[in-house]
Amino acid sequence: MTLIHSTGTLAAPVLPTSGALRPLGLDEVRIDGGFWGDRRDVNRRATLPHIAHWLEKEGWLPNFDLAAAGTLPRGRRGREFADSEVYKFLEAVAWQLGSGADDDLERLFIGTVARVAAAQEPDGYVNTHFGRRGQGARWSDLEWGHELYCLGHLFQAAVARARTAPDAADGLLQIATRAADLVCEVFGPDGRQQVCGHPEIEVGLAELGRATGDDRYRRQAALFVERRGHGTLRDIEWGRSYYQDDVPVRETRALHGHAVRANYLAAGAVDVAVDAADDGLLRALRHQWDATVARRTYITGGQGAHHQDEAFGADFELPSDRAYSETCAGIGSIMFSWRLLLATGETRYADLIERTLYNVVATSPSGAGTAFYYSNTLHQREAGQPADPDEASPRASASLRAPWFEVSCCPPNVARTLASLPGYLATTDDGGLQLHQYAPARIRTVLPDEEQVDLEIQTGYPNDGVVRVAVRRDAAREWTLTLRVPAWASGAVLRVVPEDGAEEVREAAPGRAAVRRRFRAGDVVELTLPMGPRVVRPDGRIDAVRGCVAVERGPEVLALESVDLPEALGGRSVDDVALRGVSAVERDGRVWVDLAARDEHADGWPYEESPDAAPSTPVSVPLVPYHAWAERGPSTMRIWLPLEREG
Repeated sequence: MTLIHSTGTLAAPVLPTSGALRPLGLDEVRIDGGFWGDRRDVNRRATLPHIAHWLEKEGWLPNFDLAAAGTLPRGRRGREFADSEVYKFLEAVAWQLGSGADDDLERLFIGTVARVAAAQEPDGYVNTHFGRRGQGARWSDLEWGHELYCLGHLFQAAVARARTAPDAADGLLQIATRAADLVCEVFGPDGRQQVCGHPEIEVGLAELGRATGDDRYRRQAALFVERRGHGTLRDIEWGRSYYQDDVPVRETRALHGHAVRANYLAAGAVDVAVDAADDGLLRALRHQWDATVARRTYITGGQGAHHQDEAFGADFELPSDRAYSETCAGIGSIMFSWRLLLATGETRYADLIERTLYNVVATSPSGAGTAFYYSNTLHQREAGQPADPDEASPRASASLRAPWFEVSCCPPNVARTLASLPGYLATTDDGGLQLHQYAPARIRTVLPDEEQVDLEIQTGYPNDGVVRVAVRRDAAREWTLTLRVPAWASGAVLRVVPEDGAEEVREAAPGRAAVRRRFRAGDVVELTLPMGPRVVRPDGRIDAVRGCVAVERGPEVLALESVDLPEALGGRSVDDVALRGVSAVERDGRVWVDLAARDEHADGWPYEESPDAAPSTPVSVPLVPYHAWAERGPSTMRIWLPLEREG
């Protein structure tokens, strides 16, 4: 594996000390419109102010004011982990500011940091739920207290600020390093031999160590990873597997337990493995990713089959109508996959990132950016009721997005992901530049050999499959431009149009399409991906959707929504129709399928030896991208469509 050594100065969420690929920073990649540009604009204009409003309204930010005033616990509001939402919000704002100056956001950021700073205690401890008279003692509830989890998010916020505004004088990095010093003192080699019930501190410490150059933080992250799985936490009704304290990381076969916790732990473990050049640990994590994607991941990229414990199920336990598929688990999966992509350069990790971005991250927020899904079901049997716009909602209570939740980890998690998204589009290595995700963008960077690269990405993806890369600067020497060809894109075509010379056209098989040349300004490399609808079948071991198919188009999973069912189907629900024939067609900008009414058993006993199916006339019905469902009001919906049984 070629090792690309990174510095700590790039404005990127993840900067491993070595790996196959070097990420680009937000100062090197600018997204200009398109699917993700529009969503990032909504995130900036609407979502970030919306989150700030709710943090104030629910009292989670004022908790820091109470701590500074010495009046806690009286008046404290929110769950034990409410502090973390403030830190994720700060991280989101820091990344957003890394894409462009915004005076209002800057003032909001500085003011919020000042309130956190005022609550920090002299030895570096900062938490509004523990440590004072009338509260639990520090570190007294590592199973459920989330103290270290909250600090992990504080560290990630500080890293975002340090990388996007290294000369800022707000003091967030100092707050974080003082707290990290305390963690190393309390939980170091000679300290408490325990871990946090919710992994996250591992990721935060690893990245803080990279940003500051302080190896104590990276060593502490490694200690937490190695301690996990040895039963240091109390057993609970769901077992220690809930917080991954049942099996050591190196011996884990597949991600298990609480899906967010599992992904955060895996992401932190990759950080530890890469920085320590621990090939054995990295190999174990790659095997876990393989098994999880093959057996425990929904077609949307979502993960987590259980509502009860927000956890993965057993292999192939993937019920659609009871899918939990928490938004934060999808974001954790992206964190895990991105780190493996940087470590290995393998495109399959970018494939899963794309699937999860379009079908989990893009699904959670409403088009207006002010309401969210916490969980992401694949089959909604009953139309829900709109959430009260002025009240926090239970986590998974309705089929419509809610403005805020009593446990509201998902909105700021979505915000920080969208704000940092330019950092996930492209990388470089010793030979050139790689494009992993497609959006209209401008990329300006310098390769390791000092070659300056200036590219303009022009695309309507995913509405169309043409990705046009225009070179804006002459090269002094040859370098390689590599474009990812998604696994679903059989039949893709690569076209190279030199500014002066003969055009080259060739087939581009799934994986990578590479062009090596001494590029000249005006050269164009164009990748055309086949965007026709695809009908896919599930593995026969997924009992919940056996006998069904799903329809995809490009990176988007499509769904049948009740508002699109015509009167010809008798006002039926999405559960009373079946697919006539295994085909889908595209016309008028939408994908259509033929559906027929299902009347096999009417109201009689539903189990018969060989029931006769009454033939019915099929009706053509459009599907909707899953990420856009429930934007037209209460509805029922399903992704997996049953095939009509032959009579």
